[in-house]
Amino acid sequence: MSKSILTSLMLLAMLASASSSYAASSKDFASYYAAAISAEKQAGVLHHQWTTTEAVLKEAQAANAQKHEARAIALARKAEALAKASIKQAKQQNTLWRDAVIK
Repeated sequence: MSKSILTSLMLLAMLASASSSYAASSKDFASYYAAAISAEKQAGVLHHQWTTTEAVLKEAQAANAQKHEARAIALARKAEALAKASIKQAKQQNTLWRDAVIK
């Protein structure tokens, strides 16, 4: 795994563990969730969606349904970070695979 992907995953872990210090609202959740869905759709266009992202999106929806707004927002942000990491990986793999081909 490349260094930049590892860095992205480390940032993702820090984001997931950070607690929200403000009163979250369902409006906040909706915007973060929409951003996560948008990034996940981009990953889908590249045929590089991670199953982990889908699971976190479902967790975010469940947390929001149970009125755990801060957790729902944290999970939506985590899903967006995962989707963006998968996009980054897809773009890297699109060019790096050429180095692995025997010439």
